[in-house]
Amino acid sequence: MSRKITIAIDGWSSCGKSTLAKQLAKELNYIYVDSGAMYRAVTLYFLRNHIDWTNEEEVIAALSDIHLAFKPNSKTGGADMYLNDENVEYVIRDLVVAEKVSEVAAIKAVRSFAVEQQQQMGAGKGIIMDGRDIGTTVFPDAELKIFMTADNAVRVARRFKELYEKNPNVTIEEVKANLEMRDYIDSHREVSPLQQAEDAIVIDNSDITPEQQLQLALKYVKTKQTEQNASV
Repeated sequence: MSRKITIAIDGWSSCGKSTLAKQLAKELNYIYVDSGAMYRAVTLYFLRNHIDWTNEEEVIAALSDIHLAFKPNSKTGGADMYLNDENVEYVIRDLVVAEKVSEVAAIKAVRSFAVEQQQQMGAGKGIIMDGRDIGTTVFPDAELKIFMTADNAVRVARRFKELYEKNPNVTIEEVKANLEMRDYIDSHREVSPLQQAEDAIVIDNSDITPEQQLQLALKYVKTKQTEQNASV
């Protein structure tokens, strides 16, 4: 029997991180945690409650009132994000949240709040988490680290399609500007910036299908599991 490992998936926005993470979780019967959903939920709370996130004291006070949890969704087979017992899985995907989440996620207190919870979730192995700093900060000792990338035009098209289905008024120019802004903030923030871990395996999925991507990742998983079994 293969030993369970921790899988960390990082990469740019709209590179298919969540898609691959969900595929692997289903295939391996692992727990999937969407770290981005946690930051989106915090952002939603801040927006709803008019929190000034440039004010450290106000941020810390607000975080003490936030409870995040992932609960299984029997219809999708995944897990939905709950903010203070409210299912906000779909609300947090709106562009209004996407426009502010990178700013909120760059705040030291917010990252400490989320990372602590993420590390607790992953204590028992058998977990797949995707985000911006999973392989570098959250799980620096993860057995398998994957860094995902794709051509910018491909990323914009994917994100536009996703948002257009929810809001036909969104323009591709808005989506492109939002992605460029998030890329810059994510990679230049002072705390846990987006960067490729030295031991991460890069997957560029610009020209491959989700199924090809899955099969490629499964090969990497099998290799790491074999290494783990050999070390016992």
